[in-house]
Amino acid sequence: MSVHDVAEFLGRFAPFDALAPEALETVGRSVEIEFHPAGEVVFARGAAPAAHVWVVRSGTVELVDRDRVLDELGPGEMFGHPSMLSGLPTGFEARAHEDTLCYRLPADVVAPVLAMPAGVRFVARTLLARSQAAPGLLGDDLAADPAHRRVDSFLRTAPVLCGPDTPIREAAQRMTDAGLSSVIVELGDGALGIVTDRDLRTHVATGGVPVDAPVSRVMTPDAFTVAPDRLGIEAVIDMLDRGVRHAPVVDAQGRVLGVLDDVDLLAADGRTPFHLRRTIAEAPSTAELEAAGRELPAMLVALFDAGVAPGRISSIQTIVIDALTRRLLELAIAELGPAPVPFSWLALGSLGRREAVPSSDADTGLVWHGDDADPQVRRWMGELAARVVDGLGRCGLAPDDHGVRADRALFARSADAWRAELKAWIDDPAQEKALIAVSVLFDGRVVAGEGVGRPVATWLAPEARRRALLRLLARLALAHRPPTGFLRDIVVEHSGEHRGALDIKRGGVLPIADLARWAGITAGATDPATAARIARAAQAGILTPDDARTLGEAWDLVCGLRLEHQIERLRAGRPPDDHLRPDALNPLTRRYLREAFRAVATVQKHVSNELSFGTGA
Repeated sequence: MSVHDVAEFLGRFAPFDALAPEALETVGRSVEIEFHPAGEVVFARGAAPAAHVWVVRSGTVELVDRDRVLDELGPGEMFGHPSMLSGLPTGFEARAHEDTLCYRLPADVVAPVLAMPAGVRFVARTLLARSQAAPGLLGDDLAADPAHRRVDSFLRTAPVLCGPDTPIREAAQRMTDAGLSSVIVELGDGALGIVTDRDLRTHVATGGVPVDAPVSRVMTPDAFTVAPDRLGIEAVIDMLDRGVRHAPVVDAQGRVLGVLDDVDLLAADGRTPFHLRRTIAEAPSTAELEAAGRELPAMLVALFDAGVAPGRISSIQTIVIDALTRRLLELAIAELGPAPVPFSWLALGSLGRREAVPSSDADTGLVWHGDDADPQVRRWMGELAARVVDGLGRCGLAPDDHGVRADRALFARSADAWRAELKAWIDDPAQEKALIAVSVLFDGRVVAGEGVGRPVATWLAPEARRRALLRLLARLALAHRPPTGFLRDIVVEHSGEHRGALDIKRGGVLPIADLARWAGITAGATDPATAARIARAAQAGILTPDDARTLGEAWDLVCGLRLEHQIERLRAGRPPDDHLRPDALNPLTRRYLREAFRAVATVQKHVSNELSFGTGA
């Protein structure tokens, strides 16, 4: 199939139909041809962010979410672009419905096409059509992007208003003082005009209109307005169709609330995951990375305000931290020179489970694939770890207080040394820090270097000691008890600075995560996420359906309360912590939390009764 044939086919469909012939030929030369027999999966739900997009050449592709067919795509239709643009895991499975031929286009070729006005319009229309046809298709992650946020969530600054007789000089000065790129002209009877910085450049800076003339000389009358409750994606489509980049947001009473002034579909707000990940990937130095990392708390608040589910917020936060880590590694290696041996950088603990929250510190580890005693290798790895751990700290991610960090000898060693240490921990769990080390390590995954995405539990653990390992994990599963007292109320701290508060991490998160770790690994789960481990354990019969449901519901509750508490502290300019006051909860939530703790304690009792520590799990 010639490049001309490929280009001719693509040119019949949006967004490629807007390209000039030379640009189409360039796109055509980048295409790889893939054949997928009926039933084959092109990419799975939750897979790594797409580095390509696909266009169906012949046949059909189904978009599937948990065995439910959400859409069916035919020749000329594109898929994979939401994940590619947002940098988030795929929100659905793409599967060949029949023998299918696809064109695969790399991100660096297709992204500029999708950034053109016609491409943005195409993306907006396809996202809107798919989300309306199948709510949830794109995942809760994209609710944080303009596509699925209310227009009023973008408004952070009051608008600048003026009358039609206001001198241009005065209006321009007021725009500058407010840091805005437009001014709204009130014309009476609810009618509005608008003057943008582009109008000033076009009509005033060129000398065509004097600066003392009234703004009515350069304004656009009958400004297009949007309601505050419209979705960003709907407003974007309307703005694109009208060729405008600014739209006053007007409520039902006719009040101007602000101006929607950016039509970049997936990066309109610097607090969106796409924008932040792009900034991180392009950061030329650690100073720029530090500035990008400091945007993370504001992004988390924005995600929460957009109504994104707590689990999704944790996943997005983890994705951003992974991106920071990889870029810090790239910058460090650029200065240190190539690694003397291959290595793997580990995210451990909550980062490894993709369950980060604003208070999370950076649990990290390092594995290299060479001689553990080689001084040159150790020196290079030590310098690499020191730079990355320090960089994460400067980005607002403090290293772990317990020493779970790649710049400490306990968590930086060769693969063979790691396996030997794990064997020693499993054989003698009474060693100092053994329980902590095993718990965080078995929640780990590789985020950079050799074996990216690989769970540590399936890699470094000695299979011959599996029974002993499961006994150790069972001990961990019962180590943290929910805070229920003899009076069946929530136990709080009775002295100190946190008097009257509940440590929601120690009392709620850890008991469930520890149970899920034991049950999931016993069942053979490779995904370290707590919810995934609970589901796998239920499927394998390690947990009863009732116990699994109890743990799942309790997990959702404690994670939601923990995140809400920490977001409120961020909003108040205070550091996030885990000390939640039960008496500040409404009575219904307090009752649910109390019942959740009792339920988790009951599951722990069931597990304790069924375990035999002498013979294994």
